[in-house]
Amino acid sequence: MIKTLTNFSRPSIPKFLQPPPNQLTQKQTIVEQLKKCSSLKELECLLASMIKNNANQDCFLMNHFVTACSTFRRTDYAVLAFTQMENPNVFVYNAVIRGFVRCLAPIQALDFYFQMLKDGVCLTSYTFSSIVKCCTLTAALGFGESVHGQVWKYGFGSHVYVQTALVDFYSNLGRITESRQVFDDMLERDVFAWTTIVSAHSRTGDMSSARKLFDEMPERNSASWNAMIDGYARNGDVESAELLFNCMPTRDLISWTTMINCYSQNKQYREALAVFNDMKTNGVSPDEITIASVISACAHLGALDLGKQIHLYIMQNGFDIDVYIGSALIDMYAKCGSLERSLVVFFKLWERNLFCWNSIIEGLSVHGYADEALVMFSRMERENIKPNKVTFISILSACTHAGLVEEGRRRFLSMARDYSIHPEIEHYGCMVDLLCKAGLLEDALELIKNMTVEPNAVIWGALLGGCKLYKNLEIAQVAVNKLMVLEPKNCGYYTLLLNMYAESNQWIEVANIRLTMKEQGLEKSCPGSSWIEMERKIHQFAASDESHPASSQIFLLLDELDGQLKLADYMPELGIMS
Repeated sequence: MIKTLTNFSRPSIPKFLQPPPNQLTQKQTIVEQLKKCSSLKELECLLASMIKNNANQDCFLMNHFVTACSTFRRTDYAVLAFTQMENPNVFVYNAVIRGFVRCLAPIQALDFYFQMLKDGVCLTSYTFSSIVKCCTLTAALGFGESVHGQVWKYGFGSHVYVQTALVDFYSNLGRITESRQVFDDMLERDVFAWTTIVSAHSRTGDMSSARKLFDEMPERNSASWNAMIDGYARNGDVESAELLFNCMPTRDLISWTTMINCYSQNKQYREALAVFNDMKTNGVSPDEITIASVISACAHLGALDLGKQIHLYIMQNGFDIDVYIGSALIDMYAKCGSLERSLVVFFKLWERNLFCWNSIIEGLSVHGYADEALVMFSRMERENIKPNKVTFISILSACTHAGLVEEGRRRFLSMARDYSIHPEIEHYGCMVDLLCKAGLLEDALELIKNMTVEPNAVIWGALLGGCKLYKNLEIAQVAVNKLMVLEPKNCGYYTLLLNMYAESNQWIEVANIRLTMKEQGLEKSCPGSSWIEMERKIHQFAASDESHPASSQIFLLLDELDGQLKLADYMPELGIMS
């Protein structure tokens, strides 16, 4: 008969195994100090004290010390302390490796992993979780596969954390089949494993599989919902993203930021700002990523007053204006027409990365300050910031605005020669535009014929625009013939050619083009739109649009202006009149 113990207590540790009271107190004190450490100076003092008292040989304390080092991203301190230990155990090794991973130094982490194997240190699941992450950071597929083999060799083939890391590893390297195989073989799955495989499918654009797995999840957390919303956003399915966002039981900061990014990525900037306002109303404080996205939305809308409010919010709430927020502010002020504020933000930054330089160079370029943009580019070069393809788009655009043909040609050739940046379609577009605006239509046509990439409708459209400017019907016809193949339903090119024939009084050709357009049912069905900010509110306008609440007053004013123009003998272009 088995008796059930109803009153029992855990057996006490024999006294001879217990550390002395003063030693236990000392350990607790050091651990508490390490956890509360708030500056690098304090960390240095603690290390000196540990060395003085020989506490640096205690694996438990060194584990905490190395973890504290990674918080300050000072892996050199961790390595220094590690090398002074006589017998570091697996926990200290794991802490060092984990610290390198946190500091995005996977090669150094792998060096310590090899040292563990060499010294015969018994590996744990935490070792493999970190090492698999190293393989992800280095994109080392072959080595990752060998680590996968070692996972099984050391008996961690069914460990949920290690397997989840492998799912993430394979998916990040584009091996979704292997990633799914690891997941399907898992005997135990937690919410993180499910979320990882959902993210894997959504990253590849396979939202059908991602949604099927999401619906099968036994439980979901915010990360699961966020992964789906982000996947729909990157695939342009805003409606599905909205539906999931509105159905979320709880939303964290990442949820709100993901939805703001969803709208911004799909050019629904007003909706992005509306979500930001809802986020603040719900008491959720934004972080730097959220702020940068919101500033970007203001930039695209030209909402200067809203942008200023966000800037004030940043300053009042203690945000550091780092390279991310800084570049967003520079871009926003420049796009909203406040170049002076853009320059002030740029020169006040303590650190400037390539994005900051690109933003200010583009700002100077679009405002017509070509010489200043080129000077800024030279200054960037002196500071050893290597330009990228975006930088050269801004530089070539600056040359176009200022008509600097020879300078533009020199910079265009410099891309490949000096920086190994091969011209892409955008760079060719800038050069064609530059040559066309200078009247060098034959040179522009020759450049198009020698392009290393297939010219698109934008390239031929730029040539056609130059032909209209300089009334060159011969080359214009060449451009239109290409455009009719590339975009047969785009009425804009027909209209442009029609205007040219009208200006040269070739009315038979005008009639033929009108007939062609009518036969093909071409009309401007998707008019352009514009925004204006008044009293901190964004108003959108489009041709023939009567959705604005003040439409009647707007049309009355336009009729009045039209009448005044007629009295002044204004005549519109004949080709545009129907």
